[in-house]
Amino acid sequence: MGVPILHHTRMCPPREAPSATIPVTMIARDLQPDEFLLPHSHPWGQVTMALEGVLRITANNSSWVLPPMRAIWIAPNVEHAVTILEKTRLRPLCIHAARAPFAGHDCKVLEVSNLLRQLIMALEQLDPGQEPAREALLAELILDELKRSATRPIRVPLPGDKRLKSLCDSLIEKPGLNQTLEHWAQQVGASERTLARLFERELGMSFGQWRQQVRLAHAAPLIARGVPLSQVAEELGYASQSAFSAMFKKTFGSSPSAFFAQGDRI
Repeated sequence: MGVPILHHTRMCPPREAPSATIPVTMIARDLQPDEFLLPHSHPWGQVTMALEGVLRITANNSSWVLPPMRAIWIAPNVEHAVTILEKTRLRPLCIHAARAPFAGHDCKVLEVSNLLRQLIMALEQLDPGQEPAREALLAELILDELKRSATRPIRVPLPGDKRLKSLCDSLIEKPGLNQTLEHWAQQVGASERTLARLFERELGMSFGQWRQQVRLAHAAPLIARGVPLSQVAEELGYASQSAFSAMFKKTFGSSPSAFFAQGDRI
């Protein structure tokens, strides 16, 4: 039978919460685009990932867009929210706090190796609590593989200032918008100079640098799904594929095609 699959976003603990004996459990949800899990936290850590689909995770005043080969570690008691961007098979792992694979409260984007994916799928096929010996073995293998999986993320920091938040929310929703900071200043009721200072003070980067991070975050799942680079460039507001590729190469040292072909990941 396997892990029960939920088709709603109501908060509920796993049938078997992670424990010292079984340190890794799973909650399975199949969800539709634009569904979301409201901000929440729990005493266990969580590796949030989807076997299929694309997610946006918000936590620690930052946002991440995750394609299927990506997961994110969220430490115990860290508040987070999940937005479904595409039809998704959400399979978060609940991890006993004492067995957290990473120290501290920072979120970490992880590459889901083929082995890790297969281990997660094997855990999904078990009836919770019915095969404790196999559950425990899978949990240990998953924890060992997670420790080897840290990768560099594209992190999109989020502001606290209401004026800046309005601007940032609009660009996260539609990263291809090309309006200038002067335009946004008129929209949110602040001077261009004030917004520029807020970007540096609250987000640690300029408006242009922050918008580039947003576009890179949205580009990753598109490229991973095989969307043509010309279409990716158009959706993200670049004048041409070559302009997008030049920005990508400047950031990562190789073209998008070569970067993904290497097995290297955003």
